[in-house]
Amino acid sequence: MASIPLSVLDLLPRSSGADNATALRNTIDLAQQAERFGYARYWFAEHHLNPGVLGSSPAVEIALVAGATDTIRLGSAGVQFGHRTPLATVEEFGLIDALYPGRLDLGIGRSLTRPAPSESENTSAADAARRYLADRGRPNRDADSFAPNGLLLPKPYDISTVFSRKSFGHILDLLQQPGAHAPGYDDQIATLLALLAGTYVDADGRPAHASPGEGAAVQVWILGASGGASAAVAGRRGLRFVASYHHSPSTVIDAVDAYRAAFVPSAEVPEPYVAVSADVVAAETDEEAAELASGYAPWVRSIRRGEGAIAYPTPAEAAALEWTDDDRDLVSDRVRTQFVGSPTTVADRLEQLREATGAAEIVLTTSTHDHGARVRSYELIAKEWAQR
Repeated sequence: MASIPLSVLDLLPRSSGADNATALRNTIDLAQQAERFGYARYWFAEHHLNPGVLGSSPAVEIALVAGATDTIRLGSAGVQFGHRTPLATVEEFGLIDALYPGRLDLGIGRSLTRPAPSESENTSAADAARRYLADRGRPNRDADSFAPNGLLLPKPYDISTVFSRKSFGHILDLLQQPGAHAPGYDDQIATLLALLAGTYVDADGRPAHASPGEGAAVQVWILGASGGASAAVAGRRGLRFVASYHHSPSTVIDAVDAYRAAFVPSAEVPEPYVAVSADVVAAETDEEAAELASGYAPWVRSIRRGEGAIAYPTPAEAAALEWTDDDRDLVSDRVRTQFVGSPTTVADRLEQLREATGAAEIVLTTSTHDHGARVRSYELIAKEWAQR
């Protein structure tokens, strides 16, 4: 399977007992090791108000890692357009591209935003969350299912339970300027592409040129968790698409199918091009890997309780936590679709994921409490994959 590239998605986790500086140093080290292991890309997600996940600014993280690596592509997976403007994003990536040309992937995601004033002055943050969820799409099924090759597609998790537990008005107040709202997602992508290409004009015919940014040699990707708006926009605009099995396993096939159904060829992407993400932990044996991965369930639980991701626990800390049946149900879809085991076990599951989705690339995200074990997991999988 060496012809199918593997890449890294780094959430920039902070382990319990460690400080932020240690987490950042670990990220730089992992990026250097991933380059040595032969990974094609090293991507950063964007998250906010999570004490155990430091990835709040992909552009800053890319800049930190770019100077410590030589060849690996670096990118965002992805920049949240609910509270960032296309111009600011193009300028940030253009600035990095000036020093590290031809190495950047600009992945764009969707996120919550205030509704436009014309929609309703009384629309609440909860209403905005419901609209966002509706745009994501959700399969109409209430039980586990399987892809034709047996890949588990668990019962869809009702993400609205998280939204009901958090004060989204408070979050939007912190992320967005007072009264600000984001335009439609497709309009934002159109603006970004025009700024990169140097063809932007406003509604009155006035041009604007991003400097730095215009002409930057970046690859544009769209991230999608389901068959909703993101997949459709990526397809219609002939862009590369990343489908998430690692945080929305129930909808990965819906996302890929919707993207391919909407796809219109472009000069840069003449055929549909899909990468798929998976959460993995590998070790020398299945048993060792299972122990290393034991912190994953409480980490997911903290997110889905609306608390924000906790610092990643040790196996002993994870074992000491109390669990209810509701807790286990809360994390079941994620735990059962994490690929954990020996290099052979994990690579077999990755092959199954690739076959079910037709992915041209696979993106791995791994979190363990011990940094050395995390690096070793990526090394073991890369060696096993190269032999297939």
